[in-house]
Amino acid sequence: MSDKNSCCYASDDCYGESSIIESVKNYYGKQLQSKEDLKTSSCCCTEKPPMEIRNVLPLIADEIQNRFYGCGSPLPPLLEGMTVLDLGCGTGRDVYIASKLVGESGCAIGVDMTTEQIETAIKYQDEQRERFGFKTSNVKFKQGYIEDLKSLGIEDNSVDVIISNCVINLSPVKEQVFKEIYRVLRPGGELFFSDVFVDRRIPKSLSSDPVLHGECLGGALYVEDFRRLMKAAGWADYRTTNIREFGLDDEEVYKKLGFATFTSRTIRAFKLNDLEDICEDYGQVAYYNGSIPGHPHFFDFDDHHRFFRGKPLLVCGNTASMLTNTRYSKAFKVQGDRSVHFGVFSSCVADCGCGCAETTSGSCC
Repeated sequence: MSDKNSCCYASDDCYGESSIIESVKNYYGKQLQSKEDLKTSSCCCTEKPPMEIRNVLPLIADEIQNRFYGCGSPLPPLLEGMTVLDLGCGTGRDVYIASKLVGESGCAIGVDMTTEQIETAIKYQDEQRERFGFKTSNVKFKQGYIEDLKSLGIEDNSVDVIISNCVINLSPVKEQVFKEIYRVLRPGGELFFSDVFVDRRIPKSLSSDPVLHGECLGGALYVEDFRRLMKAAGWADYRTTNIREFGLDDEEVYKKLGFATFTSRTIRAFKLNDLEDICEDYGQVAYYNGSIPGHPHFFDFDDHHRFFRGKPLLVCGNTASMLTNTRYSKAFKVQGDRSVHFGVFSSCVADCGCGCAETTSGSCC
């Protein structure tokens, strides 16, 4: 696919951000040849992935892994038979892991705009099929822009799970990315992504710096702007599953951005039409049955919901919906409905995406 006129997001006629897009293509296509070329740890994953992912990693080709620049492990459980879409798939590491986890009855799709990256991913398609023992490949790669999935033929309500690993920060039009995600997800579908966040807005003079942007720092998501973007795109509530603070290892990078605090975060959100903008209490109780692979004793749904097998946990209406109206329903039993309302959910903590902090002294349940 030719880059020329492939998407309006690559031209000044659209948002005037073509210089950022071309800079990112150059950084990831030509300047970076392996993880050793990175100047900071922002695009490095230090968290230990779940066992089912660790079991697949030895089956992934070395070149794919050496050119992996993710900052997390955004592959949720219960993927068998699902259609998974990876935004900014690079050389395809997470796509191929998803391919193994969804099985031959599922499908894994990777989208990336950088020619060198996508060519590497495609090169290993037959080899990875053989390594997984599949008769036919269940992987598709599409070269294009994550802001314009429609031009790639990805239809409304067609994807079960969307993942992304340290890529959305690179987009100059993030609001369009989240709108596209919401469009293509099926009802009850899940967005599960890792990315770099920052505690303040980065000045334009620094956010447009090619190295800072390429290192996933210049375009890092300011946490409050992210909340606003999600709400505008239709996400009334989202959950943080992991937060990791990291330093700026490179001296020159630190001189420019040492005033800000950067974190790598993994976020989970669902396309559900009954989520409310704050956590409301309906007296609902959830039980985990221990059936999620690799989680026989407890499951961490987010950073403040640890469900122990068989132990009742009071949950807000939003959490009850997330556990009932998604593929997680096979692992949870929720008692109660929304027929009786008890006011704002009282067991609130900080740093959730539902907006409770605007209404109460805390945040989400």
